[in-house]
Amino acid sequence: MIVTLIVICEVGFWVLLAAGLGLRYLAKMPRTGAAVLLCEPLLEIVLLVVTVLDLRAGADPDWKHGLAAVYIGYTAAFGHYTVRWLDGHARHRLAGGPPPAKPPRFGAARARHEVKLWLRTVAGAGLAAALLQIGVWYVDDPERTASLTSWQGFAGRAVLIHGLIALSYVLWPKKPKDGDEGNVSEAVAGTGKDAVQPVEDRAGR
Repeated sequence: MIVTLIVICEVGFWVLLAAGLGLRYLAKMPRTGAAVLLCEPLLEIVLLVVTVLDLRAGADPDWKHGLAAVYIGYTAAFGHYTVRWLDGHARHRLAGGPPPAKPPRFGAARARHEVKLWLRTVAGAGLAAALLQIGVWYVDDPERTASLTSWQGFAGRAVLIHGLIALSYVLWPKKPKDGDEGNVSEAVAGTGKDAVQPVEDRAGR
């Protein structure tokens, strides 16, 4: 049931996203569209509640509960970022808005962008690890919670691997090749900013 619910939550995320953006920019109902987009976190809350109830009912903790915790952590860290990115593209293509800013490609700006993405991974993995640890404490049986602790290790490895990738951009900043001179300005334009422009406020202005 947990795996099925994870699939439903993932499908629901994209359905709500499409519905919200459609209402904002096609139906010209920005407030209603924003309200639909704000419902996205409810999917993770439902998954969390069902997972807790499953454990309380006496289910043995296994990989499904670990996967649920990691999924919640990932969507909490990257869900809003994804919505903002797609909102910028929808505003540009459907409402005549300005083109969304592209991620910086070179130099220190690219390194900062990669570090910010890594920090999101850290936040998501931290939340997942915390949820898993709560599950470990709740069950209070090391023999039954081995699967949960293994998922904590998975979250830690994800942080390490992504951290090494981000560090490579810091230590060896990417430089433009011949013919890319026109993109050098991206390294300056992206300084200190996310690759995604802020979404208009929730009033739809």
